[in-house]
Amino acid sequence: MKLLPLSLIVVTALSASQGAVAAAAVAAPPAQRSISVTHEPLVMRLSKDEFRIAFGVNGEHCGANGGTGLIQYRVDWKTPDGTTRTERKHVSFTVSPLATRTIAVDRQYFDTAEGQHMTDVVKVHIDAITCVGSDSRAEQTARL
Repeated sequence: MKLLPLSLIVVTALSASQGAVAAAAVAAPPAQRSISVTHEPLVMRLSKDEFRIAFGVNGEHCGANGGTGLIQYRVDWKTPDGTTRTERKHVSFTVSPLATRTIAVDRQYFDTAEGQHMTDVVKVHIDAITCVGSDSRAEQTARL
Protein backbone atom coordinates (compact mmCIF):
# COMPACT_ATOMS: atom_id res chain seq x y z
CA MET A 1 0.00 0.00 0.00
CA LYS A 2 1.28 3.43 -0.96
CA LEU A 3 0.97 6.33 1.50
CA LEU A 4 0.38 9.87 0.30
CA PRO A 5 1.07 12.97 2.35
CA LEU A 6 -2.08 14.75 3.59
CA SER A 7 -1.10 18.02 1.89
CA LEU A 8 -0.96 16.32 -1.50
CA ILE A 9 -4.43 14.81 -0.98
CA VAL A 10 -5.91 18.23 -0.04
CA VAL A 11 -4.34 20.00 -3.04
CA THR A 12 -5.53 17.26 -5.42
CA ALA A 13 -9.07 17.30 -4.00
CA LEU A 14 -9.33 21.11 -4.23
CA SER A 15 -8.07 21.12 -7.82
CA ALA A 16 -10.53 18.41 -8.84
CA SER A 17 -13.50 20.12 -7.15
CA GLN A 18 -12.69 23.51 -8.75
CA GLY A 19 -12.42 21.83 -12.15
CA ALA A 20 -15.76 20.07 -11.65
CA VAL A 21 -17.47 23.33 -10.62
CA ALA A 22 -16.04 25.16 -13.64
CA ALA A 23 -17.08 22.34 -15.99
CA ALA A 24 -20.61 22.30 -14.54
CA ALA A 25 -20.93 26.08 -14.96
CA VAL A 26 -19.95 25.84 -18.62
CA ALA A 27 -22.01 22.75 -19.41
CA ALA A 28 -25.32 23.80 -17.86
CA PRO A 29 -26.86 27.17 -18.65
CA PRO A 30 -28.37 28.90 -15.62
CA ALA A 31 -31.96 27.80 -15.01
CA GLN A 32 -33.15 31.33 -14.27
CA ARG A 33 -32.16 32.44 -17.80
CA SER A 34 -34.61 30.13 -19.58
CA ILE A 35 -37.58 31.39 -21.57
CA SER A 36 -40.87 29.52 -21.47
CA VAL A 37 -44.56 29.60 -22.28
CA THR A 38 -46.99 30.62 -19.56
CA HIS A 39 -49.57 27.92 -20.44
CA GLU A 40 -50.55 25.43 -23.13
CA PRO A 41 -51.18 27.06 -26.54
CA LEU A 42 -54.73 28.33 -27.02
CA VAL A 43 -56.39 27.20 -30.28
CA MET A 44 -59.29 29.30 -31.60
CA ARG A 45 -61.42 28.22 -34.58
CA LEU A 46 -62.41 31.06 -36.94
CA SER A 47 -64.00 29.01 -39.72
CA LYS A 48 -64.10 25.42 -40.98
CA ASP A 49 -60.37 25.33 -41.59
CA GLU A 50 -58.98 28.62 -40.21
CA PHE A 51 -57.44 28.81 -36.76
CA ARG A 52 -55.57 31.21 -34.51
CA ILE A 53 -52.99 29.67 -32.19
CA ALA A 54 -51.98 31.88 -29.25
CA PHE A 55 -48.88 31.43 -27.11
CA GLY A 56 -48.27 33.20 -23.81
CA VAL A 57 -44.53 33.86 -23.45
CA ASN A 58 -42.71 34.37 -20.17
CA GLY A 59 -40.09 36.81 -21.44
CA GLU A 60 -38.64 38.15 -18.21
CA HIS A 61 -35.22 36.71 -19.10
CA CYS A 62 -35.28 37.75 -22.74
CA GLY A 63 -33.51 41.00 -21.89
CA ALA A 64 -33.88 44.05 -19.67
CA ASN A 65 -34.47 46.21 -22.74
CA GLY A 66 -36.84 43.76 -24.42
CA GLY A 67 -36.07 41.47 -27.29
CA THR A 68 -37.39 39.34 -30.12
CA GLY A 69 -37.89 35.64 -30.45
CA LEU A 70 -39.27 32.71 -32.37
CA ILE A 71 -41.48 29.79 -31.34
CA GLN A 72 -41.07 26.62 -33.40
CA TYR A 73 -44.01 24.27 -33.10
CA ARG A 74 -45.87 21.36 -34.71
CA VAL A 75 -49.61 21.03 -35.20
CA ASP A 76 -51.38 17.66 -35.45
CA TRP A 77 -54.72 18.06 -37.24
CA LYS A 78 -57.34 15.83 -38.86
CA THR A 79 -60.25 15.90 -41.30
CA PRO A 80 -63.65 14.18 -40.83
CA ASP A 81 -62.62 11.32 -43.13
CA GLY A 82 -59.78 10.42 -40.73
CA THR A 83 -56.91 12.00 -42.67
CA THR A 84 -54.30 13.20 -40.17
CA ARG A 85 -51.37 15.49 -40.80
CA THR A 86 -48.58 17.13 -38.86
CA GLU A 87 -47.24 20.50 -39.97
CA ARG A 88 -44.21 22.39 -38.68
CA LYS A 89 -44.79 26.09 -38.09
CA HIS A 90 -43.13 29.07 -36.45
CA VAL A 91 -44.27 32.42 -35.12
CA SER A 92 -42.22 35.40 -33.99
CA PHE A 93 -42.79 37.58 -30.95
CA THR A 94 -41.50 40.77 -29.36
CA VAL A 95 -40.98 41.39 -25.66
CA SER A 96 -41.34 45.10 -24.87
CA PRO A 97 -38.83 46.81 -22.57
CA LEU A 98 -39.71 46.36 -18.88
CA ALA A 99 -42.36 43.74 -19.74
CA THR A 100 -42.16 40.25 -18.32
CA ARG A 101 -44.74 38.62 -20.59
CA THR A 102 -46.03 38.84 -24.12
CA ILE A 103 -48.24 36.89 -26.50
CA ALA A 104 -47.68 35.56 -29.99
CA VAL A 105 -50.64 34.70 -32.22
CA ASP A 106 -50.33 32.72 -35.44
CA ARG A 107 -52.99 32.48 -38.17
CA GLN A 108 -53.14 29.09 -39.88
CA TYR A 109 -55.30 27.15 -42.33
CA PHE A 110 -55.40 23.37 -42.03
CA ASP A 111 -57.22 21.50 -44.81
CA THR A 112 -56.66 19.17 -47.74
CA ALA A 113 -59.21 20.84 -50.03
CA GLU A 114 -59.36 24.61 -49.38
CA GLY A 115 -62.31 25.04 -47.03
CA GLN A 116 -64.19 21.89 -48.05
CA HIS A 117 -63.77 20.13 -44.68
CA MET A 118 -64.34 20.90 -41.04
CA THR A 119 -60.83 20.23 -39.76
CA ASP A 120 -59.86 19.82 -36.12
CA VAL A 121 -56.59 20.66 -34.40
CA VAL A 122 -55.67 17.63 -32.30
CA LYS A 123 -52.50 18.84 -30.54
CA VAL A 124 -49.96 21.66 -30.63
CA HIS A 125 -46.39 20.66 -29.69
CA ILE A 126 -43.83 23.38 -28.89
CA ASP A 127 -40.39 22.29 -30.10
CA ALA A 128 -38.25 25.33 -29.21
CA ILE A 129 -38.44 28.94 -28.10
CA THR A 130 -35.62 31.32 -28.98
CA CYS A 131 -35.17 34.85 -27.66
CA VAL A 132 -32.50 37.45 -28.39
CA GLY A 133 -32.44 40.41 -26.01
CA SER A 134 -31.95 43.84 -27.53
CA ASP A 135 -29.40 44.67 -24.83
CA SER A 136 -27.12 41.78 -25.80
CA ARG A 137 -26.35 39.41 -28.60
CA ALA A 138 -26.74 36.41 -26.31
CA GLU A 139 -29.45 34.06 -27.49
CA GLN A 140 -31.67 32.17 -25.09
CA THR A 141 -33.09 28.90 -26.39
CA ALA A 142 -35.43 26.53 -24.63
CA ARG A 143 -35.98 23.10 -26.15
CA LEU A 144 -39.23 21.56 -25.00
